[in-house]
Amino acid sequence: MHPKLTLLIACGIAFAATAFSQQVTLPLPRLLTMMPMGGQAGTAVEVTITGENTEDITELLFSTPKITAKPVAGTENKFTISIAADVSPGVYDARVMSRLGVSSARGFSVGKLSEVTRVKANNTPETAMALPANTVCNAVMTKRAVDFYSFQGVKGKRVAVDCAAIGIDSRLKPVLVLADAQGRDLLVNRTGGVIDFTPPADGVYLIKVNDLTFQGGERHFYRLALQEVAGKGPAPRQAQTATVSTMSWPPAGLAATAKANETEPNNQPAEAQKITLPCDIAGSYFPAADVDTYEFTAKKGETWWVEVASERLGLNTDSFVLLQQVKKTGDKETLTDVAELYDIAPPMKVTSNGYSYDGPVYDAGSPDVMGKVEIKEDGVYRLQVRDLFGGTRNDAGNVYRLIVRQAAPDFALASWAVHMTLRNGDRSALSKPLALRAGNTMAFEVAVIRRDGFDGEIEVGMEGLPPGVTAGGLKIAKGKSYGHMIISAAGDAKRAFSIAKMFGRATINGATITHPCRVASVEWPVKDATGDIPSPRLMDDIPVTVSDSEPAPITIAASENKVWEAKAGETLKIPLKITWRNEFNGTSIKLKAYGAGFEGVKEFDLPVKAAAQEAVIDLAALKTPPGDYTLAFYGIGICKYSYNPAAVPLAEAAQKKAEQIAITAAAEAKKIAATDAAAAKAAAEKQKQAEAAMAAATTRMKALSSAAAPADTVDIFVSEPIRISVKAATGAVATTKK
Repeated sequence: MHPKLTLLIACGIAFAATAFSQQVTLPLPRLLTMMPMGGQAGTAVEVTITGENTEDITELLFSTPKITAKPVAGTENKFTISIAADVSPGVYDARVMSRLGVSSARGFSVGKLSEVTRVKANNTPETAMALPANTVCNAVMTKRAVDFYSFQGVKGKRVAVDCAAIGIDSRLKPVLVLADAQGRDLLVNRTGGVIDFTPPADGVYLIKVNDLTFQGGERHFYRLALQEVAGKGPAPRQAQTATVSTMSWPPAGLAATAKANETEPNNQPAEAQKITLPCDIAGSYFPAADVDTYEFTAKKGETWWVEVASERLGLNTDSFVLLQQVKKTGDKETLTDVAELYDIAPPMKVTSNGYSYDGPVYDAGSPDVMGKVEIKEDGVYRLQVRDLFGGTRNDAGNVYRLIVRQAAPDFALASWAVHMTLRNGDRSALSKPLALRAGNTMAFEVAVIRRDGFDGEIEVGMEGLPPGVTAGGLKIAKGKSYGHMIISAAGDAKRAFSIAKMFGRATINGATITHPCRVASVEWPVKDATGDIPSPRLMDDIPVTVSDSEPAPITIAASENKVWEAKAGETLKIPLKITWRNEFNGTSIKLKAYGAGFEGVKEFDLPVKAAAQEAVIDLAALKTPPGDYTLAFYGIGICKYSYNPAAVPLAEAAQKKAEQIAITAAAEAKKIAATDAAAAKAAAEKQKQAEAAMAAATTRMKALSSAAAPADTVDIFVSEPIRISVKAATGAVATTKK
């Protein structure tokens, strides 16, 4: 289990009585909304963005070079986005570059359908917005209301209505209703899926969209697609982002399409589809309550690994596999349960209940299946595949892929920035882009899903970092489910940007295997997760920036950048050097350790303002075997933080300039008031504009001054990685504990 970072008074940090007003984590840039939030390939679209901590924006960047953006002249939050004609349909990450570096991501959808944006209210059947076929409408949900759309249906001409919100970074939980022209409901979807509809007659039909709890506002956006569908296949769905659970799919080397297809009917034992192992089969949980049955022969001593992917394909399913042995005596058939296979267990402990989030921010497990079956006896076996909640889901689009294979040991990785648990038990789940301040170190958890019995050590690393940034991977130990990546910016690092790569490397069956590690982030900053469950997802890439506009409050590092050596059983003492740049509350920060085999290092105090401290590591108590290791120390502290103080004098100068212009304009207006009526009117208008500009400058100056006032800010402070080499003990040292 990964370390719980809990703020307790016992930690030695003095908390003010106004603890709830404390700022949690240093401010980081976040892109919050884009409208419209998508466009058609081969077109250009003007978007308006909003964000937090994103002043001085210089660029709007995307996770593909085929989407580019230019600022709209004279505006601060508008860009013209150009989408190349050959951009594949999908959701791409958009980010802004600002004073503090790269922002968190927001999804930008690209498709092949025509695009429109709703521009006026449509909250009644009478004001329904007409939606042409093969069109996507970008809109923001109206709070405490229903949005209405209309379309012309043609008898027998099938259409798919898809409201994308979940999967495009929206906070909307869409309810989609298809009704007749009188508003009478015909079909309803409350799970964010597709309505597949064939009109029984020509005429006008209505589409109703609302939030499940009737929330709305700019963060509750959606893309409503109306698309004609040919043939009898599953209705098309809009592209969506990748959930963290998809980190374990697909297995390495898997073909893009299955080698075989499910053949219906195969629900009843007598209808079981005959297969041979190994197998790779595409099927679907359709119609409702579908149970697909496969029959094969196997021999005693065989071991097979069974994997089902459906939820990891982006579907709202919960797969289950039952394996039974079949024995026949005459006409009588006896079934014996051999194995039941359920969810892929998450590397981290999940929330203990479904309504008050108290687990880690990220859950890399899945309701898909990955498990082992051992054949104890020669014979005939039947394998059943079903969706545990498929009794009410009548959707041909709920497909799955079944793989039964011999062991192919492997692993998959995902990573995310470490979060903390507040002392009142609430989870602060904030999107944390890799926007480093000079002198800053960030810790990322690296989680592993192990496949087919692989339990070996995994080395994690990072490459392609900007100048002044280094990364140290803390190994994932044998049989463990997580490790850490420690990323540091030098104290003298200058503003820089790059797209980095994270990876994991292990030895499997004598071969060195390297896999990429994707980074996940929370879609929206959640400051109290008891009432707002975080929604994390995987990012397309790993942008890393360094900002030199303000330094990190503290830098903790070993006194020398070297490998610290000791023999097994000895006590290793590592002198630390500390650079304090901000005032800190309390008398000390308690430091613990990250790193496989070093989590048990005794907690020690780092006195506030101390320029040096010694870390003492008892290798005998830890029972550390010989080998090379990397660790990092971390602690939680409260510093006095001022946001963008450099902007205050600039704002003051701008305010004084605006005041002078207003004074001059007022004097000029007074001077000519009695001489020329037309000139007096123009002068009065100029004075009015100058006074408005002065008021705006005053408001801005006050806002910047307020933000720059020192505020208590609690955060995780991490040391630079420290390398240790433990040598084999000699006879005398091996029996001595120092």
